[in-house]
This record gives sequence, structure tokens and C-alpha cells, in this order.
Amino acid sequence: MKVYLDNAATTPLAPEVMQEMFAVMQDKFGNPSSIHSYGREVRAMIEQSRKTIAGLFNVTPGEIIFTSGATEANNMVLRCSVRDLGVKHIISSPIEHHAVEHTLHEMENEGQVNVHWLNVDRHGCIDLNELEKLLAANENVLVSLMHANNEIGTLHPINEIGNLCRKHNAIFHSDTVQTVAHYKLNLKEIPVDFITCSAHKFHGPKGIGFLYTNNRLHLKPMITGGSQERNMRGGTENVYGIAGMTKALQLAYQQLEKEQGQISALRSYMINRLKKDFPDVEFNTDIHNESLYTVLNVSFPACDFAEMFLFNLDIQGIAASGGSACSSGSSTGSHVLNAIGADASRPAVRFSFSRYNTIEEVDYVMEKLKEMYAVKA
Repeated sequence: MKVYLDNAATTPLAPEVMQEMFAVMQDKFGNPSSIHSYGREVRAMIEQSRKTIAGLFNVTPGEIIFTSGATEANNMVLRCSVRDLGVKHIISSPIEHHAVEHTLHEMENEGQVNVHWLNVDRHGCIDLNELEKLLAANENVLVSLMHANNEIGTLHPINEIGNLCRKHNAIFHSDTVQTVAHYKLNLKEIPVDFITCSAHKFHGPKGIGFLYTNNRLHLKPMITGGSQERNMRGGTENVYGIAGMTKALQLAYQQLEKEQGQISALRSYMINRLKKDFPDVEFNTDIHNESLYTVLNVSFPACDFAEMFLFNLDIQGIAASGGSACSSGSSTGSHVLNAIGADASRPAVRFSFSRYNTIEEVDYVMEKLKEMYAVKA
């Protein structure tokens, strides 16, 4: 049996999305910047996709910029806010995705901006009082805090954070990669200025995403060389990627509540199995309060095969992650687990779920985990 429980890293492409993309590849090959009928047809498709996505988030089409994914979009927000909006201070947390964390360290080391790192507790939660003190003490501030952490599933209260930012005239950016298509985000009600998205996190294609940029703020392009994306991003658009992302979002919204219930129940089932079969287990995900329902990060009992833990799972056909798969070549360990003070002697595994996972798969994983410890006992 093969089991894929690494959906926070990437998700399988939905069959309906694949069909949509294939149709575009076959029939809509014109350059959207061309003025002839082939180009106009593709341009119309792109703009309809933009309108559809904007409608799902309750924003205007002009506030949606298509990018290669959230890494590019996050970089655009952080770098261009300093360059174009006069940002002098950025407040963030040590559990941000490397697309934010590494970028901020680089900008800080180059003297472009002062970065203030919030403290986090055992489950990665920030202290809103600490945030407000920093907002009150500094001017020309951008706050960059992800909606949900990709490794441990911590949900930051983005409404409260946004309200504090508005109160102190700060700009608010949130990396929403793990929550787009998993929660309904009405951006007319959430006081946020920028959010970012990658389609491959919700059964769409890789290499495509978008940046929402509130029309009260005006950034200049980070990638120049063309007038695409309403002069916001040079380069010929990823046409079939845009079509696939739009279809994936539509599918997600059509069955959002059903999938929330299904995946939440599956995660709860695994939590209960883990408590029963491994009484000494520790959860790095906050299972007692609201957290991202697609992610479960577990620290297993200490063992002499910790370094081979994921490899042993892989041999049994089980795909999971020890941290962020976006940096799987790193030997420094998870910066998120380090930040929350997780016990380094315990092997930590992130299981992440999608609508395609089943209880039978969880049962298989649990049996293989028990076998691993029984064999090594």
C-alpha cells in the first residue's frame, strides 16, 4: 500500500484540473499580448480567471496579480514595500516560511530594513500585546505574519492582527499559502493589505499562484521587461497554469464545508490512534485549540533510529515530512521546531491530509509505526 500524507508540501493534481489545463494547452496557444484573435481569446480567458478568483475573495479583479507562486509573491511584497512604500521596520515571527524568513534576514543583513522578531509559545502562537507594543514604538511598519504555519498548523488571528495594524497605520501582509482554498477568506472583511497563494497546495498545478494587493497601496513591479499583469509583472503569463489554478479554486469552494469536516475527522481519528498506540507521544500541533485541520505534527518517543525515521516510513510506502519539504536538502533541522522548543531527541513527523486520504490509509500508517518500534525494541 502507498500512502501520501505530505499534502502541506504539495497536493496531487485533481483530475478535473488536469482536464481543464489539457484543453487550454490544445486549443488556446496564442500569446495573450498579441492583438490578433488567437491572442485576444487567451487574454479574455486570463481576465475571466482573474475575475473569478477576485469574486471568490470578494475583491476587485485589479487587486489580483498572477505570479509563479507564493515565494515570488512574498518576495515582491517584502522587497517592494521597502522600496516603494517607505517601510523602515518589519515585524514578523521565527516560524514563518523560509520565503519570508530568509528574505527578511537577507534584507536586514543588507541594511535595507529593521526586522523585529516576535516571541512564540510552545505551539507557535504570538503575543498580541507584544505586537502592539512594537507597533506603538515604531513608524513606517509592515507586519508579515502567516495565516497558518506549514509545519505545525498554528493559526494566527489575522483579523485581530489586521485591526492592530490599522490602529497603528501599519501595513499587513499574510502568507496564506496553507489556508487559501481550505477556508473562505472574505478580504473585504479581513483588514489585510497583501495575501499570497500557491495553487499546488490545493490540487492545482505547480508554478502558478497569485498576490492580492489592496488597491489602497501601490507597488511597482519587481520583475520588469513587459507590461503584463497590468504593468505589475513582466513576462508572458502561465496561461494553462492560471486556468488550472482557477479550476482548482472553484472545486475547493464548491465542496469546502464537506472537505473541512471530512479532513478534520480524519485528523482527529489519527490523533486518537496515536494517543492509544503511543501514550508517550507529544503533539507539536495544538490539538486542544483551533489549528490548521490539514496538518498534524507529532514528536514520537525517543529511539535509536530517529535519523532513519522518515526513510523507514518511505520504505513502507508512506510519504510524510520531518519539517518543511521546501527545504528538504537542509541539514540544519526545522527552524519552526527549534523556535517552539520541541524536544530534539524525539523524531518529529508532519502528517498532512487532503480530500483523497482515507481512514484505511491512517490505519496502515499506524500499523507500520507500531511495527517500527516493535522491531527496534
